[in-house]
Amino acid sequence: MKKIAIALMATTLMTGAAFADSMEKISEFRIGILGGENAQDRMNDNQCLADKAKELLGVDVKLFAPADYAGVIQGLLGGTIDMAWLGASGYAKTYLSDPEAVEPVLVKVNVDGGYGYYSVGFARKDSGVKSLEDLKGKTFGFGDPNSTSGYLIPSIEIPQKINATMESGDYFGEVKFTGGHEQTIVAVANGEIAGGVTWADGLGEWEDGYNSGALRKAVDAGLVDMNDMVKIWQSETIPEGPIVLRKTLPSDVKVKMTGLLASLQSIDPECAYGIAKGETKGFMPITHDAYEVIIEARKLKSN
Repeated sequence: MKKIAIALMATTLMTGAAFADSMEKISEFRIGILGGENAQDRMNDNQCLADKAKELLGVDVKLFAPADYAGVIQGLLGGTIDMAWLGASGYAKTYLSDPEAVEPVLVKVNVDGGYGYYSVGFARKDSGVKSLEDLKGKTFGFGDPNSTSGYLIPSIEIPQKINATMESGDYFGEVKFTGGHEQTIVAVANGEIAGGVTWADGLGEWEDGYNSGALRKAVDAGLVDMNDMVKIWQSETIPEGPIVLRKTLPSDVKVKMTGLLASLQSIDPECAYGIAKGETKGFMPITHDAYEVIIEARKLKSN
């Protein structure tokens, strides 16, 4: 508890004055974890955070790992989830559904100090696919419809690259949703689809799955050998999604959880590694303004 207390004193994200403006109490705290990989792995990676939050808040902390992104988004909108790390597109959907539902507070910082990442297209090296052009007539996999890198951005940028739509049969033989990043990676590795997209920070070595992201997580889990894979496409830089809190939470809860996460890299690097899906400098403050471009992109896709 001493380390957490020190971390809270150090954070400059919010001031102690915020404690006074709410007398509301909570009986439990609920953390939502986005889909995209094995549910038990997601729970295991986040249990260390739940344990620290329980000690800090003095209430039971529950983890929820729905099968898809929509489950977490609906939980935030319905008030049954208090905190989650959303993708930028997931935040955009939440905001467009209810601007007063959540507030972004922190974002993951890469080892180079930035908070951008990429949608990365990839295929098996032995398939002979070396570019998007080689995928013509073959099966292409997206992740989740609410994923920024697994759907929103590639669904906008790839058609511009190939001068065709993402409709099955137009350019690709079939375009399908796999259900998430891990599922896409495994499907490509097993030859079930010819190519797909996932996310990575783009830093470090390809053979390691980069420094952080779904590829790094898959390498750590022994699901894929990146020497068997080849990169065929990369998006423009995407802003990393925010950690959000329900706006109606008591202010002291917001302060404590923001402080805990902002200090997690220094007080428990192993826990931070699991939550961030790889190497990171930790989490820094972020505001709604950083996601305006993604919100506009999401609006375009809904028209």
